[in-house]
This record gives sequence, C-alpha cells and structure tokens, in this order.
Amino acid sequence: MSELRHREGLGGEKAANEGENKTAVVAEEKKDPQSSAAEEMKPVAESGEKPASGCTPPEEIGHPQIADPPIAPQKDTVPTILKGLSPRWQNWFIRGGFSIIMVMAFSLIIYVGPVALTCLVLLIEMMCFHEIITIGHAVYRSQDLPWFRTLSWYFLLSANYFVYGQSMKDYFGIVLHRDLEFLQPFIDYYRFIAFWLYMFGFIMFVLSLRKSQYLVQFTLFGWTHIALLIVVTQSNLIVQSMFEGLIWFLLSTTAVICNDIMAYMFGFFFGRTSLIKLSPKKTWEGFIGACFSTVIFIVFLASLLKRYEFFICPPEFNEERGVFVMECEPSSTYQPKEFNVPMVVQAALGQIGIHWETFTTLPAYLHAAMIGLFASLVSPFGGFFASGFKRAFKIKDFGDVIPGHGGIMDRFDCQFLMASFLYVYLHTFLKSSHYQKLVQQIFQLEAEDQLLVYKQLTDHLNKTGLLPDM
Repeated sequence: MSELRHREGLGGEKAANEGENKTAVVAEEKKDPQSSAAEEMKPVAESGEKPASGCTPPEEIGHPQIADPPIAPQKDTVPTILKGLSPRWQNWFIRGGFSIIMVMAFSLIIYVGPVALTCLVLLIEMMCFHEIITIGHAVYRSQDLPWFRTLSWYFLLSANYFVYGQSMKDYFGIVLHRDLEFLQPFIDYYRFIAFWLYMFGFIMFVLSLRKSQYLVQFTLFGWTHIALLIVVTQSNLIVQSMFEGLIWFLLSTTAVICNDIMAYMFGFFFGRTSLIKLSPKKTWEGFIGACFSTVIFIVFLASLLKRYEFFICPPEFNEERGVFVMECEPSSTYQPKEFNVPMVVQAALGQIGIHWETFTTLPAYLHAAMIGLFASLVSPFGGFFASGFKRAFKIKDFGDVIPGHGGIMDRFDCQFLMASFLYVYLHTFLKSSHYQKLVQQIFQLEAEDQLLVYKQLTDHLNKTGLLPDM
C-alpha cells in the first residue's frame, strides 16, 4: 500500500508539473503569438528549404492577379439629345439606332455578293481575334514578352492560309492557272507551305522563351491557339455554308440577330423572371418570346428568299464575266412535298377527334424552322458563355467598337456557335452536290488525266443508260 501511495504521489507530482509547463507555454503564446510564429518559421527560412509542391503562392507561379478590369469600359457616347432620359432608355435608343445602321450596312454587302461577304467574314474574324488576344495580353501583363503579339498575328495568317487554301483552289483554280500562273504553286501546295509557315512560328516561339516567364508564355501560347480554334474554324465554316446558297447563310445569321433583338424587346417590356445568373438582365419572358418570334420570322423570310435565284443557287464563278453568278434550276428543297405527321402528334390529336396524317409544304420551310429553333434555344448559350468569360476577367465588354453593343465579339459570340450547327446541318440533311468543284478540279488535271476521266465517265453513263446512243 505504501508503495502504491508512493507511485500515486509521483504521478500526481508529474501531472502537476506537466500542467504548470502547459500553462507557461500558453501564457508565452498569448504574450507574443507573432514572435512565436516567427520563431517556428525561422529554421525553415535559414535552412533554405523550398515550400512543398502545391504551396507556392500564386504570384510566384505567374497566375494573373486581376485587381482592375484589363479592358476599360465603354466611353460615354450618349448624344446631348438623350441626356435627359434615364440610362435605361438612353441605352435603348443608342442600341436600337446602331442596330438599324448595322442591318442596313449588312444588306448593302449582301447585295454586292459572296466575295464581299467573304471579306466581311474575314474582317470580323480578325477583329474578334484582336479583342480576345488583347484581353490575354492585358491580363497576363505580357507587354515585355518578346515577339509575342507579332507571333499571335503570324499564327492567325498561317491558319487562314491553311483553312482557306482549299476554297481558293476550288473556286478560283482555273482563273489562277490561266491568268495568275505565278500564284499557282501557292494554291497547289498550300498545305505543305502552311505547315512550314506554322513550323517557323513554332521555332520562333521556342527561341523567344525567357527563363522567368515560362508559365506566362506557354499560357498565352495556349490562349492564342484557343482563339484561333474559335474564330478561324468558325469563320471558315460560315464561308463554306455561304457557298451552299446564300439563303442558308442569311437565315442563320438573321435568326441570331432576330432572336437577340426580340429577347431584348420582350425582356425590356415584359421581363420579370431572371433566366440565368451569368446574365442577370436575361429573362424567361424574353427567352420564350424571342423563341416564337424568331421561328415565325425565319420561316417568313425563307418564303421571301426562295423566290430569287440569287439566294437559293450556290455561287459559281463565271470565267467569261469574271464574277460569281447565282443561276440554277430550283432544287427539290424549294418544291412542295408531302410529309407524314409524327405518330406522337397523331395520337395526341386523335384524343380530341382530329385525324391528321400528312401535310404538304416546302422542305425549305422545315429547314428554316430548325435553324430558328437552334438560334433561339441553343445559340444564346454562346452569349452566356461569353458573359461568363467576361465576368471571369472583370470586364463588361470585349471592346468599344460599337456604341451600345460593345466589341465585335459581343455581337458574334452566338454567330460562331450557329456557324458550326449550320455546317453540320447542311451536310447532314441537304447534302448539296458541288459538281462545280469537281469540274474545277478536273480542269486542273493534266490533259491525259482529263481524257481518262472522260473515258471512264462515258463508259459509266453508257452502262447505266443515261447517255443516249450516238
């Protein structure tokens, strides 16, 4: 028992001592916590050890610290006559006025023809690329990086040469071969030449790398290529769709414009319910009202455009006149056709005593309605995507080129999404035959190869009975 008491006494003394030590440590930490933390960090600093992976502060690895918007907001361009109105109505009149001006300018370019439209697409592409690259340069403070802005534009020109080389070969091959023969090698070997142009830019980028700027330079290198993927690819799809017939190009672009205007109008006068947090001004009333308005308007526009060969015929280059002409026999797309009513619709109508199995209309109207639906239901998400991008970098607009609208990219964010859909839709459901392209390619062959094609085609037509007996 005495031994046990002795042990308990030692344990009690030990616990008391530990309690006193803990109390002293807590008192010291309360007395000077900063000096205690400094003492703990001092050995690490003196030893020269680096922080563990993943603990490096953002400013040391080159991540952008966005304190202020990299792009200044639009300047005050409100005319004196509108100064007395509220900002809401000022924006309404400015935006509406410049919308009318842009529509009139667009109509004039359409009247000039496909070459002018192609030049317009290329101009818009370069302006959108400029706005995207400018944001990247401002955010990542790349003003001191050697040759980077120059290389960005160099990559743009190389990419355009690669994607548009085939179009030049298809539509202008004969003219280049006949009148501008010195340019023929640049068309025949455009893929090979474009590849080496890109390789030269790639080598220049590697040679321009700086030891302290690796992360920023590679980030901007990726930024540039994403911008190329967005603007160059989509603009090329727009041009490709344009040569299927101007009607599809006009229906798609007009559908996006109409949807944007009608969403703004319905939202302005009837909007109450917010649609998406990325764009607080977008409302369900504007979204739904714009959907119905766009489909109705696009079908009506198709009924007007189908009457003119200028819009429904694929552009073909006329060698004698030296211009593109739109002359052809209207295809079955513009002829009445009987369609079956979907079984689901038949069953639903049968419940109320209506028996409707078939209907007759122009396929062009159904295609126009599908384009209008995509422009109303899916294309706006291209705008929402752009809104999220701008919020990420704390900017209101991509630029200030168009008063009341922002930059060029602010107006064409939905158009690029529409371009992909239109290209896929046309090549899936219309499958236009480009016999003119084939003819152009045959004319560029050697004389012996042209005779071989002629012989094989003649034999095939004789076997199928399509060629009358001579």
